[in-house]
Amino acid sequence: MTEQKKAGIEKTLSRVLIWLPSLIIILYYIPNALDKLLDPNQTGKIVENSAVMITAGIFLLIATGLFLYNKTMVIGTSMLVLYMIFIVLIHMYKGKPSEIVILILMSTIFASYIRNPKLFHQQSKND
Repeated sequence: MTEQKKAGIEKTLSRVLIWLPSLIIILYYIPNALDKLLDPNQTGKIVENSAVMITAGIFLLIATGLFLYNKTMVIGTSMLVLYMIFIVLIHMYKGKPSEIVILILMSTIFASYIRNPKLFHQQSKND
């Protein structure tokens, strides 16, 4: 195998591995948002108002889109984390297990960090 072909394969593999956590996270958020949009009259929720569910679904879709686009990744990550913090609080309030929700929250931040670690480093004034 030539060096150029080997470098191309490594670059492709690296790109796939960088995006893999983000794609796995998306497999959680997109169905969750679609469920809120397609079935807004869910029962057993703290807020059983269909307008709130539809708004939450739209919020999740917008946040997911912003999360996937590199230039707005910080905004999307912030929106998804804010949503998940509320979900953690709701789970704690209802006495439901919140560990999985906390793991999803941490995974969202981790996926964002893997894609662009420079955003998480503080810039000094001399730079």
